[in-house]
Amino acid sequence: MSNLLLIVHLILAVFLIAVVLLQRSEGGALGIGGGGGGVVSNRGAATALSKITWALAGLFILTSIALTVLEGGRTSGSVIGTETPGTAVPGTDFELPPLSDPSGGELLPPPPSE
Repeated sequence: MSNLLLIVHLILAVFLIAVVLLQRSEGGALGIGGGGGGVVSNRGAATALSKITWALAGLFILTSIALTVLEGGRTSGSVIGTETPGTAVPGTDFELPPLSDPSGGELLPPPPSE
């Protein structure tokens, strides 16, 4: 289900980019010296491309939220690795160096006492 939703999400992203690039530029880069008009003009929000853009943007946001909800329960911890220092990283020949202070002290907090 999430794979299908991800494919739809990516297709929406491509269409949204294409529709935005097809729109006519209003000139006046970032509103500087534009001479009024824009979205508050009579025809600003009435064009078909504008309506399609809003629809695609809404669907893109909905699929983003749906993907977040579907994938949200699958993570069980931190996104940072949980390997302890001094152990080998699985699937590689790399061993994590121990965390120690250059003066010889240990940087890790003491383990909790039981």
